[in-house]
Amino acid sequence: MKRVVVTGIGAISSIGLDVQGNLNSLRNGIGGIGQSKFFVSKYAQTHALGEVKASDDELRLMLEVKDEKGLTRSDLLAFKAFREAITDAGLDEDALSSFDTALISASTVGGMCLTDQLYQDANTASKASEFIRSYSASAHTSYLAKRYGIKGIVDTLNTACSSSANAIMIGSRLIKSGRAKRVIVGGVDSLAKYTVNGFNSLGILSPAATKPFDLNRIGLSLGEGAAYLVLEALDEVDGKQVYAEIKGYGNASDAYHTSSISDDADGVVYAIRQALNSSGLSPNDIHYINAHGTGTGNNDKAEVVGFSTIFGSKIPPFNSTKSYTGHTLGASGGLEAIYSIFSIKYGELYPSLNFETPIEEPYGLAPIRCYQNDVEIRNVLSNSYGFSGSCTSLVISKV
Repeated sequence: MKRVVVTGIGAISSIGLDVQGNLNSLRNGIGGIGQSKFFVSKYAQTHALGEVKASDDELRLMLEVKDEKGLTRSDLLAFKAFREAITDAGLDEDALSSFDTALISASTVGGMCLTDQLYQDANTASKASEFIRSYSASAHTSYLAKRYGIKGIVDTLNTACSSSANAIMIGSRLIKSGRAKRVIVGGVDSLAKYTVNGFNSLGILSPAATKPFDLNRIGLSLGEGAAYLVLEALDEVDGKQVYAEIKGYGNASDAYHTSSISDDADGVVYAIRQALNSSGLSPNDIHYINAHGTGTGNNDKAEVVGFSTIFGSKIPPFNSTKSYTGHTLGASGGLEAIYSIFSIKYGELYPSLNFETPIEEPYGLAPIRCYQNDVEIRNVLSNSYGFSGSCTSLVISKV
């Protein structure tokens, strides 16, 4: 069975416009959640959001697509992270256009970030706008495939908040099964009235920056961003840089509730066990957990139950990097995989921000509180959980 390694990464989020910017913010404990500047909504005044620190016009200038029609903010964020990843991996036109190259992307909002414009077009309240073909979750994928001449397998996933983690899993399986030599995987989501209003109706949006795993947590903070990783078969790398290996993965649907995961952590436990089994590792081999950690009552407590079930009293250091970026939905699994790679590559652990008081007994567990370096981290567990109990876990390892 082929080994799958990461040879390129690209990221944009509220804590950085590129990979280095994201790394610098993590190292310095700088969060990106606060008052939004570009997202227009009445809830932007009452809730803290993780907004990318660039306008659409600024993104267009960075990408040299100033006059290109029909591009949504989701498209622009995806393009920015995608370009960084393929440049980092040294993929040229021949590699990108090869039938051995696949693209598996993910999004929950897609072009529906233009919620008001979508309403106008859907109700023929105006002439069809330039965005008429841009509203689907897959529009950004089609744009990338066309722009870069990708002729291999192309697909878009929407499994809510586990979407880009599932893209990584499926990309890895394509390589392991011999269906592709390289796969560009990841996802994107931008802030949208569609999702902000939806999460607000569930009563789980926090008015201040989210505080995952804290006893007094009051909800999640939505964010936006994009992340892409270039996966390649190790025997095809030919001396390239290698960041890490996608060692294992597991996916489960607990079918417990439309917007919650099982209180008994059934899906969480199954996904972690499958990821460990497929990696050939035991719980004792995991050195760090990048938790899903949304800061909601249901998620954090259920995830801690899952940790206790799998690891017993020897739970590895864990954190929630959503305390930096907010919950970026379809981009979160990709971003957090890249942050996990940072920990492996640089031997660093980043603190969960805003944490004060552990969840009540019998757990009493606290996430990482302080920045740590010179830490030997060989295997990381990265968790992503979506609505309807779509739970995915990845094991990412040092090569």
